[in-house]
Amino acid sequence: MAEKPATRVVKLWDPLLRGFHWLLAFFVISAWLLGNYGPTSMKWHFWCGYAVTFLLGFRLIWGFIGPAPARFSHFLRGPASIRRYMSHMFLREPSYWPGHNPLGALSVIAMLAALVAQVLTGMMSESENFVDAGPLAGYVSSATSDAAKNYHEFGANLLLILVLLHIAVIVFYRVWKREDLVGPMVHGRKQVRDE
Repeated sequence: MAEKPATRVVKLWDPLLRGFHWLLAFFVISAWLLGNYGPTSMKWHFWCGYAVTFLLGFRLIWGFIGPAPARFSHFLRGPASIRRYMSHMFLREPSYWPGHNPLGALSVIAMLAALVAQVLTGMMSESENFVDAGPLAGYVSSATSDAAKNYHEFGANLLLILVLLHIAVIVFYRVWKREDLVGPMVHGRKQVRDE
């Protein structure tokens, strides 16, 4: 049996990033539920979308000027790093990775890109009742608005898949690798390799 590596607890996720994460989860889930099961008026769905837009703007800025663990340059890795990480990903031991691991980084980028596309297409969409229209719907052709609406509906399902995959990976790390990924996003501290 391999010897446990030396580890230490570090402050990893700053309060603003943690707040962003939980607010984004709340507004994305709310927007999805309102879009699929909400009232016929899309007013609250739109407000959730505006909140997501604001949060994405914050995350983009924070990805360049925030603390090191929040910066894109801290967690984006090349194919070689991804292959190395994947070679031991299924070992039944914690990774003690200092932040997003290389696969987690891809997940973050995929989720952010899908959310940006969702926000943009929602802003260009117009519903069948011609009452509920995104703020950019009047500035694009009806063909573009229809295409945006179609993607927006597809994107809602894509986001559902990404969110469920995100939760499944968290459960996999907790159960299989015995590594808590939720706690650090609550209190900001994580056990990492002491290198």
